[in-house]
Amino acid sequence: MTRITGRGAFLQLLVDEGVTHLFGNPGTTELAIMEVVPDFPQLDFVLGLQESAVMAMADGFCRASGRLAAANVHVMPGLGNAMGALYNAKFSGSPVILTAGQQEQGHGLLEPMLYEPLVPVAQPLVKWAVEVTRAADLPRIIHRAAKIALTPPTGPVFLSLPGDVLDETVEVDMGRPVRINTSIRPSDDTIAKIADMLLAAKRPAILAGHELATRDAFAEAAELAELLGAAVYQSSIPYSAQFPTEHPAFMGALTRQQKLVRSTLEPYDLLLCLGADLLRMSVYSPVEPLPENLPVIHISERSAELGKNYRTDLAIQADVKQTLKALLPKLKRTPEAAQRLAELKPRNWSAQRDKARIEAMLAVETAPIDPQYLMLRFSETLPRDAVVVDEALVSSFSLPKFLSMRGPKDYYGLASGGLGFAVPGAAGISLALPGRPIAVMVGDGSAMYSIQALWTAAHRKLPITYVVANNRGYRIIKERLVSFRKSDKFVGMDIRDPELDFVSLAQSFGLSAHRVTDPQDITPALRAGFASGKPNLLDIRVADGFGS
Repeated sequence: MTRITGRGAFLQLLVDEGVTHLFGNPGTTELAIMEVVPDFPQLDFVLGLQESAVMAMADGFCRASGRLAAANVHVMPGLGNAMGALYNAKFSGSPVILTAGQQEQGHGLLEPMLYEPLVPVAQPLVKWAVEVTRAADLPRIIHRAAKIALTPPTGPVFLSLPGDVLDETVEVDMGRPVRINTSIRPSDDTIAKIADMLLAAKRPAILAGHELATRDAFAEAAELAELLGAAVYQSSIPYSAQFPTEHPAFMGALTRQQKLVRSTLEPYDLLLCLGADLLRMSVYSPVEPLPENLPVIHISERSAELGKNYRTDLAIQADVKQTLKALLPKLKRTPEAAQRLAELKPRNWSAQRDKARIEAMLAVETAPIDPQYLMLRFSETLPRDAVVVDEALVSSFSLPKFLSMRGPKDYYGLASGGLGFAVPGAAGISLALPGRPIAVMVGDGSAMYSIQALWTAAHRKLPITYVVANNRGYRIIKERLVSFRKSDKFVGMDIRDPELDFVSLAQSFGLSAHRVTDPQDITPALRAGFASGKPNLLDIRVADGFGS
């Protein structure tokens, strides 16, 4: 038994669970925790200037490291600020223990300033939410929270920490961590059934999802594509790198337009979905993205995704890497597979990239800068070991055409569709992958959701180059108003009066920053930013798509 305060037990238990980084923005109800943070030098406290940035940094750290992290926010307003970022973490499956200080039990009955019940607020977006009512329960709760967060499907959990619990002193057994081995593979009979269906297919296709990255299964998936001669598509929402782009079988990413996805998949006679959301779409369409007679095999560790929305002929809850390792020996390369790969070559990602490059080069002297030309130069200038964080929306529509992804930690995108991840998420990713240069492509509108995270990048001297694709407005909303509503009367969609000065903003946070308006200046500016090894920002003025 150990005699310890609740606040000391909380931090010691995080350390015992392997947490190395505590992301936070302290408030009065977190003072008990901040009092003892200096006693735990093995726990790196990372300050964010607003709770959405705090949560997004923790999300980025978890996504890049695959490890547990902790984030601490301030009572009801702080949790409210963090909710959009928590929504992102839900979809990315980040194992974050999110905590909030709470008013003392009993005092909450008086409804003091900042008080609201916290658990019901967090509950919809986390795997488990609970308020700690006794310091003696902290070991059981923290160990359970860590186990739940790290057990597939991984994801965030939430704990409410009342002040009286943190100040209580107790004799307690601190317990120990529990990890569940989930590296399971299907039965031999199921493996045989998968193999039979794949070998019988004449035109198989693979949908590659982010579990290939989290389980480090790129090599196995690439070998499978070669053995089958199967076309490989990245899933419609690229949480992460999902398949080696330069592989001859890779055909690029599916869109989130149902009609286009359906026409893309119609030529195939079998779809193997590897660790992906099966055709997660965006806006409504009466057209189903899955062709009516296309058989589907879906392998995922997330049981809720199996057969959730679309017909699935063989649904398998399993570790995708272990499944592929069991499956590959059952297959062999055939002349038919080699022929299929040869037929894909004129249409694969590499061929598409070459054509897109020619198109982009036509805009070499266009001003304002053409977004596709920016993406070409951005992709060509990246250091080979760079990590790309992408939240530029319209401008990055063309980024997948040019961006080579070779490893599972090369790219991180927007998991939920909610904005605000890229600027702070990059800081968390950089802390998780020390030594690797981080390149952020973010839109001007997206950047403003969490711009204060630039301070953390500067404070930590992180090697991040932020590229703001600045079209001075919400171009994606304009495009959708025209497309969906047949109106070009744009109200509340321009950011021009006054214009945002990202150079001054970045400099005020401690970053070096430059504005780029000439297409010829893009490459030298990017090279200088990457070579500096320091946090820096480039405000690159791109065309808004509507005449300026």
